[in-house]
This record gives sequence, C-alpha cells and structure tokens, in this order.
Amino acid sequence: MVRSAGRSTASRKIDEKIAELGDWRGDRLSEVRRLILEADPEAVEEWKWQNSAVWSHDGVVAAAKATKVKVRVTFAQGASLPDPGKLFNASLDADTMRTIEILEGDAIDGEALQALVREAVAYNARQDGTAPVLLSGGNPQIPKGDGDAPVQAYIAAMPGWKRDVGRRLDALIEQNVPGVRKAVRWNSPFYGVEGMGFFLNLHVFTRYVRVTFFRGVSLEPAPPGKMKDPDARYVDVHEGELDEAQMTAWVRQAVGIPGWDLS
Repeated sequence: MVRSAGRSTASRKIDEKIAELGDWRGDRLSEVRRLILEADPEAVEEWKWQNSAVWSHDGVVAAAKATKVKVRVTFAQGASLPDPGKLFNASLDADTMRTIEILEGDAIDGEALQALVREAVAYNARQDGTAPVLLSGGNPQIPKGDGDAPVQAYIAAMPGWKRDVGRRLDALIEQNVPGVRKAVRWNSPFYGVEGMGFFLNLHVFTRYVRVTFFRGVSLEPAPPGKMKDPDARYVDVHEGELDEAQMTAWVRQAVGIPGWDLS
C-alpha cells in the first residue's frame, strides 16, 4: 500500500467523527488513535466497514468504532497475539479477531494496547514474508548497515517483550549521547561516537537481551558479565529487569572511553 505524504481523506473523516461524537466516546477514540499511531508511526489510516476507523500495516492491524454505549477496538488477528495485559474482553470465541470493549469510565492501559499494536504489526510482517529471519535464540538476522534504519529494523524484529527493551535502550542511548553513531554488524546493533569508535552493542538470546560494553572493565561499577576480551563486560537484561538508572550511568561513562573501530 502506498502511503501518501499529506493528511488522507480517511484521517480527516476520523477527525470529523471524533468531533461529531463530542463526548467521552470521542475522547476514547482519540486516545486509542494516538496510542496506535505512537506505537506504529507507519500505520495507514482508513475509514470503512460502516464508519470504522481502521489502521493497517502490511494488512489490517486494528479497527475502532463508537456505538451508543461503548467504543470497540478490534484486532484483526487478535486470536494469534499474546495478550499479557488481558485487554481482550469480547469476540473471545472468534476464529481470528479479538475485541476490547471500552465503556464510559473505563481507563485504557496504553502500554498494553501499544504492545498489542506492535505484536499485530510483527504478525502481519511474518505472514507476508517481510519480517527478518530469527536466528538462534530469536536474534533477528539483519544485513550489515550504517545509520538508524538498520538498527530500527533490528529492534522492530526483536521478539515479544525484548522489543520493548530494545526501544527503551535505544531511546536511553539517544537521550544521553547526542549525535550517537549507529550501525548493525554481525546481526547486532552497535552504538558509538564519531572518532571514538563503538562503545556498546545489543544481542538477543532466548531468555534475555545482552548489552555489552566494549570497555566495560573501565566502568564503575563494572557490568557483571565477563568475556574472553578482558576489556569487555556485559549485563543480561531479563523481562521486567531493565535498570534504566544504572544503564544511563554506564552509557554516560562509556562515551568518554575510546571504543571499537569497526571500519
């Protein structure tokens, strides 16, 4: 599907519907829309199926429609998606779809909804063959490349909860290293500073994401994992265990130490 640069007719129709509702249903529809587009900025907005807002990316991701007493958010392939937040509460017997029914006064778990959106996009990519191959341990196979694009492709392909860890680490590094240099080598994202080399890389394993600091022995405190390279240290991040304060401290120290030259 071709994505147009301007605001589409469908997007304007969704705007109009939100304004027309003018009550809590419009607020919830607007909130759902925002969360979906934040989770997948490349999603295409459509307006179809009896006045439903639809978001697609390599296939339908989700559709939302306001009725008299609720807002229904239906994931086209919801039956195949992990739902640890237990958001789905309708269409539970359907073969493929699952629905979230939102009533007046209901809060939306934005983090859980966005996780569903990412899983739906990844599911669609797997179906049409555009998703990267996952190697041993679930590590994405991404071609060698420089810049942000190959790194984002790697992160998008990280399976399950590891994808959120990858996004959070990438954002943390960008916040603390202005102009950070990025690359993918050996199916791993690398982060560095121009003229100083690369100081860190990520790698997916079955039960954790490994973050390796190439001069980790010089950090205080040194990351716990030891490697054959006496200068390197790593930390394995398991589900729910990312210590952002400690990671920030290590990143800020690492950028001032000459790293690996991959040229």
